[in-house]
Amino acid sequence: MKILLLEDDKLFNETLQDFLEVEGFKVDCVLDPYSALDLTYENNYDLYLFDVNLPYESGFDLLKKLRASGDDTPTIFITSRDDKASLKEGFIQGGDDYITKPIDVDELLLRVNAVLRRQVRKEVVQIGRYSFDILTKVLYKDDEKVELSVKGSELLFVLLEGQGEVVPLEQIKSHLWSVSEEASDGALRVYITQLKKYFPTQIENIRGVGYRMIVR
Repeated sequence: MKILLLEDDKLFNETLQDFLEVEGFKVDCVLDPYSALDLTYENNYDLYLFDVNLPYESGFDLLKKLRASGDDTPTIFITSRDDKASLKEGFIQGGDDYITKPIDVDELLLRVNAVLRRQVRKEVVQIGRYSFDILTKVLYKDDEKVELSVKGSELLFVLLEGQGEVVPLEQIKSHLWSVSEEASDGALRVYITQLKKYFPTQIENIRGVGYRMIVR
């Protein structure tokens, strides 16, 4: 697995690189967002590790640019911020997880592996008699297409991407609604209800936290 690490503290950058390489990852390291952007054009990465507070622009701003260009590489933010507004902004810009400083490297490794494990790598996911085409986001029962709303299909994709783990509410909302749209808890419940018509036992609500889907 190949990781792009963006951290402007040189010593900390090198420490994380050494740790991750010992754990078997290939790591490219940069100190500023412009260098990171250049490398994303030249290489394909399995994961981005982005510091938030950076020279020139924040890690949030950088990921916003990447997502706008169609880059959906999973991303973990490294941040000294622990307020809810910053957490929400990270998910809105397309982040998959975050870890706060000072970093426990064992926790970092757990989060890296969890995010990588959540990525849907099959083109078609089988769920009992149903199959979901990841590329087109179309659900089939046997060989017959099931009518889902656009956001219902996107929600199913996000839950499947969770690979049985809880997907936080803010992360779900950031996938279903753009920055210019207002996310709605009520609408989300409607889409969950829509999916539960087809998967009544697989979707679990972790109250106040998020949802997870168990594929049996």
